Amino acid sequence: MKKIKIFTIAFLMINYSFGQNNIWSLEECVKYAVENNITILQAKNSLLSSEQDIISAKGNFLPAVNSNISGSGSFGNIELYAGEFVDREFYSTSLGIGFSQNVFNGFRNINLLNQSKINFERNQLELKRLKDDISLNVANAYLNVLFNKENLELAKSQVDFSLFQMKQVSELVEAGTEPLSTLIESKATYSRDIQNLTLAENNHDLSLLNLAQLLQLKSDNFDIQVIKIDTPSANLLYNDINTILDYALTNRNEIKVAERDVELAKLGTKISKSAYLPNISMGYGFNASANFSNLSQDDNFINQINDNKGHSLNMNISIPIFNRNQTRTQVEKSRIQEKTTNLILDQVKLNLESTIQRAFTDARAALRTYEASLLSLESQELAFENANERFSLGALNTFDLEQARIRLLNAKSSLINAKYDFIFKTKVLDYYLDK
Repeated sequence: MKKIKIFTIAFLMINYSFGQNNIWSLEECVKYAVENNITILQAKNSLLSSEQDIISAKGNFLPAVNSNISGSGSFGNIELYAGEFVDREFYSTSLGIGFSQNVFNGFRNINLLNQSKINFERNQLELKRLKDDISLNVANAYLNVLFNKENLELAKSQVDFSLFQMKQVSELVEAGTEPLSTLIESKATYSRDIQNLTLAENNHDLSLLNLAQLLQLKSDNFDIQVIKIDTPSANLLYNDINTILDYALTNRNEIKVAERDVELAKLGTKISKSAYLPNISMGYGFNASANFSNLSQDDNFINQINDNKGHSLNMNISIPIFNRNQTRTQVEKSRIQEKTTNLILDQVKLNLESTIQRAFTDARAALRTYEASLLSLESQELAFENANERFSLGALNTFDLEQARIRLLNAKSSLINAKYDFIFKTKVLDYYLDK
C-alpha cells in the first residue's frame, strides 16, 4: 500500500511538471524548433549523406580487390577407345584473387574528392541558413503573440472601463440627471467593447496556434512566457546601412552557399574534361585449379593447387578518340552550369542588398511612426481627461465622451502596433548581422 502511495505521488508530480512546461520561453521555442523542424532534419540527413560522399571519393584512390572461386562437375558416358564407353565423373575447382588500381584518369578522382568536400561545406552552410531562418520565423511568431497579448489586455481594460461607465450612467439616470438615451448609448458601447474583446481573444488564440504549428506542437494548453518589452528608442536603429550591407555580403550563409555552388560547377567542368585524357590502370591476378576424375589417380587438392598456380600482370591504357560528341556536349553543359551559378550568385547578392535596404527603410519609417504614435497618445490622453472632467460637470454629453474614448483607444492600439513593428524591423536588421 505504501508503494502504491509513493507511485501515485510521483505520477502526480511528473504530470504537474509537464503541465508547467506548457509555458514556453523564447529561448525554448527557438531551441526546440532548431532541433525538431522537419526541414532542418532533412538538411541534417543531406549533411550525413555528403559525409558518405567524401568517404566514397577517398575510396577511389584505393585498389579494388576481387576474389573468385568456382567449381563444376560432369557425369556420363565417354568413349575411351573406339566402341568402348565408360561411366565418367569429372570435378573441377578453380580459385583466384585479383587487384586493380587506377593510375591516371585525368585527375577525375582528385576533382571528385574536392567536389565532395565542397559539397559537404555547402550543406553545412545551408543547414546554418535554415536554422537562421527558422529562428527568425519563431521570434517573429513569438513577438506576434506578445503583440496580441497587449491588445487583449487593452481590450479587457476597455471592457472594464465601459462597464464602470455604464453603471455610473445608470445611477445618474435613476437620479434623473441623465436621460434614458444616455444609458442606452452606454450599453451599446459596452456591447461593442465586448465584441472587440472577443476579436482580441480570437487573434490571441490564432497567434498562439500559429506559433505552436511552427514548432510542430499540439496547441492544447500551449502558452508563452511574457517578456517585458522595454520602450524602444532610436538607439535600436543603425545609423549607416553600409555597415550591414558590407557584413551581410561577406558573411551571410546564403551568399556562401551560392559561392560554393559556383565552386562545385567549376569542378564539374574539370570532371567533364577528364574524359578527354587517357585512362591508365594496372592489375595483378593469382589463380589456381584442381581437377578430379574417377578414371585417373589425381593428386590431392593441396598439391594440385600448388602445382597449377599462376600469376598475371596487366596494364591498360585507354585513349579516347571519338565517342559520338558525348564528352564535348557534357563539357559545354558544365560550362553553361558555371555561368548559371555565377548569375545565381549575382542574383542572391542583389536580393540580399534589396532586402536589407528595404528593411532599413522600413525600420526608419517604423521609428517615425512610433514617435508619432507616442505624441498622439499623449494628446489623446489629455483630451480624454478633459472630456471626462467636463462630462462629470455635465458640460459634455455621452456621445462626445465616447468619441474621445474611441480616439484614445485607437491611439493606444496604434502605439502597440508601432512599437512591435519597430522592434521586429530592427531585429530583422540584427538578423542580417548574425546577431
